[in-house]
Amino acid sequence: MRGDKTPTGAGKLERKPWLDIAKGKILDDVSLSRHLAIWKFFKKKIVFTNGCFDILHAGHISLLAKARDLGDVLIVGINSDESVKRLKGEDRPINGIEDRALMLASLLFVDAVVVFDEDTPENLIKKVKPDVLVKGADYKESEIVGAEFVKSYGGEVVRIPLVEGLSTSQIIEKIKRI
Repeated sequence: MRGDKTPTGAGKLERKPWLDIAKGKILDDVSLSRHLAIWKFFKKKIVFTNGCFDILHAGHISLLAKARDLGDVLIVGINSDESVKRLKGEDRPINGIEDRALMLASLLFVDAVVVFDEDTPENLIKKVKPDVLVKGADYKESEIVGAEFVKSYGGEVVRIPLVEGLSTSQIIEKIKRI
């Protein structure tokens, strides 16, 4: 459905700009509902993960790619700037929500990016009702928001091993030392 060509009349196809394709994957509440209805109608296996994704790095890419391998659709919940500030402190985020969301949406294996304002993605998880909920293995299953809800209807909770030595906090500390 996301093809890179659009009809222009008289049977001609015109390429859709890649930036427009990426921006089209950043969904508001209404767009998310519409996409969920379509994906569920076609019985797509929906995977959900979330985070701040403040400075996108190879560890994030690895986790997201492995998450997408677990299903047909990958939805990424991303904390709003206000939410990141509450969780990480006044100096964060480094990158604003528009930039963070666009970087995630630009990844081939990410199907949708949804911003949430709360400190946790609990309400978003309840709306998405994913088949698979993914977090990094640095979380115990008992610490994963939404895990009990997802398991309550037969969904799966998967913890993916992190790439050692890669974290946004470590990158920020390294930059501060330079």
